[in-house]
Amino acid sequence: MEFSLPVALGALVVVVAAGLGGLIAAPIPMGTDTIVMMVAPSMLVFGLVAFGLGVKHGEFRAG
Repeated sequence: MEFSLPVALGALVVVVAAGLGGLIAAPIPMGTDTIVMMVAPSMLVFGLVAFGLGVKHGEFRAG
């Protein structure tokens, strides 16, 4: 399977959405507004940082 940027970022969004869905459905004492306003952006930022580091590491390993 060959990944392109849109496919890889789409996979990232799917993983973040699945995590958010699980958090919203879980019986935890955290409101949905807190999850959407605080947890979602931090998950996206962490995912993008990890994605960027992974791409750079892959370029390093391939070179």
